Amino acid sequence: MAEHALSSPVHPSSHARNALQRFLSATEVDTRLLGMIGALAIIWVGFNIFSGGLFLTPRNLWNLSVQTASVAVMVTGMVLVIVTRNIDLSVGSILGLVGMVMGVMQTSFFPVQLGLGLGHPLIWVLSLAVGLAVGTGIGALQGVIIAYLRVPAFIVTLGGYLVWRGAAWWVTAGRTVAPMDSTFQLMGGGPGGSVGAFWSWVVGILACVAIVVGLLLGRRQRQRFKFPQRPVWAEVVLGVLGCGATIGAVLIANAYPWPTRIAANFAEANGLDVPEGGLFISHGIAIPVLMAIGVGVVMTFLATRTRFGRYVYAMGGNPEAAELAGINTRWVTVKIFMLMGALCAIAAAISTARLNAATNALGTLDELYVIAAAVIGGTSLAGGVGTIAGALLGAVVMQSLQSGMVLMGLDSPLQSIVVGIVLVFAVWLDTLYRRNKY
Repeated sequence: MAEHALSSPVHPSSHARNALQRFLSATEVDTRLLGMIGALAIIWVGFNIFSGGLFLTPRNLWNLSVQTASVAVMVTGMVLVIVTRNIDLSVGSILGLVGMVMGVMQTSFFPVQLGLGLGHPLIWVLSLAVGLAVGTGIGALQGVIIAYLRVPAFIVTLGGYLVWRGAAWWVTAGRTVAPMDSTFQLMGGGPGGSVGAFWSWVVGILACVAIVVGLLLGRRQRQRFKFPQRPVWAEVVLGVLGCGATIGAVLIANAYPWPTRIAANFAEANGLDVPEGGLFISHGIAIPVLMAIGVGVVMTFLATRTRFGRYVYAMGGNPEAAELAGINTRWVTVKIFMLMGALCAIAAAISTARLNAATNALGTLDELYVIAAAVIGGTSLAGGVGTIAGALLGAVVMQSLQSGMVLMGLDSPLQSIVVGIVLVFAVWLDTLYRRNKY
């Protein structure tokens, strides 16, 4: 009996006193993440009421997902930066500079200097590659100054906030660069920058399969290492909730049709008959949203399943102990900021493609939204604590606030006031949480 008990440890949920505690313990749901989901639901319902039913429509939710994409990409890197007790105030300026560089590359440099010609299939690839190189290089420069010259990250990135914003203006002397390459524009969303109804269902089905497989593999790993197993009903609940949310997102994306004029032009160009009520062509999931989800998956794997991720959280939990344990904390810091720069470049591609132009205002105040999203998502400014999933949800919360205030007709200054209050409130909640936990 003793051997059997050792091989099959009892899950803590069996000792819960009431049904709610048993559910939370059995599913192992992060209560902070659950609280954020509840807060997001309240925000959505509230804005829907005050906007006269305009918020919870397929059109607004689809636009909300596209608007969130660039911040969502950057916040995955900001989590690692803050976890190591650093900060990056320059992400918006890096986005603006990289966006301007990519715009110049595809409108002037490659077509004119290299003679590729407008619309050449390599232009968008080379422009994106140059943007990634510039972003990573900027991140490496800042990381080296922080790690090896021991200048505080706050000062280095505050300087970067000013330097890179000025450099973005210097690239074109303040001129707006437009239009972008037609293939490059697809990364910004729109009717052409979406995958349509069929491929949206393919993505949704693959996501559901991944959820189920992930739960099964997790259960096998627990069994292998003799860890307590979640009750089967808890696994089923998690699978149903995850797949249900995925299917719901696909249904919403497919419920938003192309504008009537664009659909009519498409039908005319392809010899299609237009029904009396008009041709219904679903947008489906936008390409920038798929890019943000892909980045989130990769960054989650990097943070939780690699040696680099373990080093990051070890440094955030206790920097001195991490260094004594043999971790090259300086090089890890450089790699974190290089990764942050590369993510800024991806976000710059999304933002530039969405606007179909590179402007000097690109990325303005994005650092505020990225940091706020990370903190709201549960990343502690004290270091050592933070999840990619929570940060992505925080990005949705931040963009929901902005989108809802726009629908309600609130002025930009008032929107900034609300965002600032939310940020301070989130840090206060984090302080209370840590005080009660420890």
